[in-house]
Amino acid sequence: MVKKKNIPEPEFDESNPAFSMIADFDGNENGLFDNEIADTIPVLPLRNMVLFPTVVMPVTVGRKSSLKLIQSASQSGRQIAVLCQKNPDTEEPGLNDMYQTGALAKIIRVFDMPDQTTTVVLQGMQRIRLESVISDKPFLTGHAVLFPEVLPNSKSREFKALVESCKEAAIKYVKLSESIQPDAAFALKNITNGVFLINFICANLPFEVKDKARLLKETTCEGRALKLLSILNREIQLAELRVNIQKRTHEDIDKQQKEYFLQQELKNIQDELGGSVQDQDMEEMRLKAAQKNWTDEVRRIFEKELGKLERTNSQSPDYNVQLSYLQTVLSLPWNECTKDNLDMNNARKALDKDHYGLEKVKERILEHLAVMKLRNDFKSPILCLYGPPGVGKTSLGLSIANALKRKYVRVSLGGLHDEAEIRGHRKTYIGAMPGRIIKGLAKAGSSNPVFILDEIDKVSQMTNQGDPASALLEVLDPEQNGTFHDNYLDIDYDLSKVMFIATANNLNTIPTPLLDRMEIIEVSGYITEEKIEIAKRHLLPKEMEANGIKKGFLTMTRPAIESVIENYTRESGVRELDKKIGKICRRMACQYATDGTFTKKAVKPDDLKELLGTKPYSRDKYQGNDYAGVVTGLAWTAVGGEILFVETSLSRGKEGKLTLTGNLGDVMKESAMLAMEYIRAHAGILELDPAVFNSWNVHIHVPEGAIPKDGPSAGITMATSIASAFTQRKVRANLAMTGEITLRGKVLPVGGIREKILAAKRAGITDIILCTENRRDIEEIPEEYLKGVTFHYVSKISEVWQIALLDEKVSDALDIRPITDKTDK
Repeated sequence: MVKKKNIPEPEFDESNPAFSMIADFDGNENGLFDNEIADTIPVLPLRNMVLFPTVVMPVTVGRKSSLKLIQSASQSGRQIAVLCQKNPDTEEPGLNDMYQTGALAKIIRVFDMPDQTTTVVLQGMQRIRLESVISDKPFLTGHAVLFPEVLPNSKSREFKALVESCKEAAIKYVKLSESIQPDAAFALKNITNGVFLINFICANLPFEVKDKARLLKETTCEGRALKLLSILNREIQLAELRVNIQKRTHEDIDKQQKEYFLQQELKNIQDELGGSVQDQDMEEMRLKAAQKNWTDEVRRIFEKELGKLERTNSQSPDYNVQLSYLQTVLSLPWNECTKDNLDMNNARKALDKDHYGLEKVKERILEHLAVMKLRNDFKSPILCLYGPPGVGKTSLGLSIANALKRKYVRVSLGGLHDEAEIRGHRKTYIGAMPGRIIKGLAKAGSSNPVFILDEIDKVSQMTNQGDPASALLEVLDPEQNGTFHDNYLDIDYDLSKVMFIATANNLNTIPTPLLDRMEIIEVSGYITEEKIEIAKRHLLPKEMEANGIKKGFLTMTRPAIESVIENYTRESGVRELDKKIGKICRRMACQYATDGTFTKKAVKPDDLKELLGTKPYSRDKYQGNDYAGVVTGLAWTAVGGEILFVETSLSRGKEGKLTLTGNLGDVMKESAMLAMEYIRAHAGILELDPAVFNSWNVHIHVPEGAIPKDGPSAGITMATSIASAFTQRKVRANLAMTGEITLRGKVLPVGGIREKILAAKRAGITDIILCTENRRDIEEIPEEYLKGVTFHYVSKISEVWQIALLDEKVSDALDIRPITDKTDK
């Protein structure tokens, strides 16, 4: 138990419990530090407060556990341990959450304040160290040990000088600080005991908690005084610096006020003289500003900048800079939006009218309209249309704007190399202007246009003028573009209602962070059937109107259009097709200029040589199955699907060498090696003698050697070609195939199925072998494109051979046997 001393309680003013005091011990501190402590003692954690010995401190108690502790200790008369938390936000501090050095304290008095809080007055007795926490219910208790207090020699002149220095520094700091009560200086002057004074200053002046904890940890009073003097000198320097800054700021404000009054007088003189052109400009801008739907922040900035313009001499270069800035702010459509047309049927008609196909893009726009019907505050999507040139990505943006009844803005980003083109220049520079985004919105006149960012994949990266691709991150991030910051405007602008549509030909050149912020929609190349419909519905009428040919005077049969597509163009889009149709129309216009009359004409395939000249292109046709080792494969190209032939030839040789020709890429070469190794390992499936592979050299060739070829989709084609060559069996007639193979003989899915199937149909193919997993791609293709073709789905190469290889051997079949000494002779 605690051994209690008969120590007099200090006087305390209930009307002002927020100021720490010094206990009255008749100037004798020796009796205060002679204490005993129980094995288990209640622990009171404090926030942002450190209690020192000899100091009486009022503390507002809020935690339920702390209230229980105070109630228990005050009733029993027990002493408590008072420690400071390291983090004031910790609600239930443990041993490691508090500074280990604290103070043994007694409860002087408990007050219930008028604001329903409880204030307890604590008197610090002696320094302690908390060794462990024993319990935290109903309040924190622990085991603590007393620290012996090393008191200075009462006759020490050095300590007395140190105390006087601390007193003078503390009084000076109190006078400089605005956060300390003025009567603190009076209290400092009246404390005569050096130990009490040092502890009083440590407890009451507004140092950082960690500084106070270091002071409390100091074992000697002289050491504590030295550290305190160092801290006081530091704080005095900071306080003097703050006072000087405030003084200079006040002087600047006085100067500005003087200039303002002079400007007002000058303005009054001008008003008496009848005003000026500048005044008329000001009035006009104020009228426009009154009609703007601005936020309070934007209006405040505008008024501030307008006031700056009024104070600027009209002959100054800064006047025009400031005037241009204000005119830019006024020209922007702040929170002005056009009303969207949410009629789904009308939107579908508008999209179908301008573009044939492109169903994925149209479905995404209609989804957006459907959501906007339910939520008017829905943010606009950020789309990225990627695909080959000429498929209508850019023109689709205009169709979307027409369907939604929104304004349309297009910005070409091709070759952009300056970050300021996106974010603008700071208006302090000569010739500064806003970025293309802000200028586009000013041009559109609304805050919710359809904004086309054309050729986003061709933006330069990491140039001497910054990184434009990184600047686009803020524009295209739905979480950030609500507060887009243009350097010239220097005001946050809301881009969340803008429907951004980026276009690209190649995703590989777009930085990954930028790509991640957009919804990627592939706009693949058109197939021949789609090009025919586009030519009939859009291109031919457009070119006839452009060349002055009346409606009905020129028509093109479907075979003629198909012949133009197949034999005169080689592209994914329809730009070249548009040019060829334009050339046909110009030939008709030339005929009218020569003969003077229009003659109705229906262009047929036989007329194309006269109108367009010799066919520059031709498509491959199926070549039959008379030769062993010749198999038809299917390939995807940037301009559509193609058929290709894989040819395998055998020649006698003791090495069994594999030769690959035809300008093949690495992946395609690997497919050939995989096919060869699988056949070597599974010769029994084809009833072949394994020794035969060491007796014959294999040569695989893919025709049209000038054209580079690569990709894994010819894997099963090469495997079938090698198998046919070694078995000399015929390949099934009118059959084509595509699929990747593995070393285990598995058949894997490939892409470009739609283009490949239509290429096969054009070449006269009736049967196609595909991987089983490609069945899902077939189900997405319209039924009319699949008529006349039978699909065979496989999962292993052995299944491919069962379908593709016939039992019948080719004429003039080679005698494929292992080479022996006898056969050599």
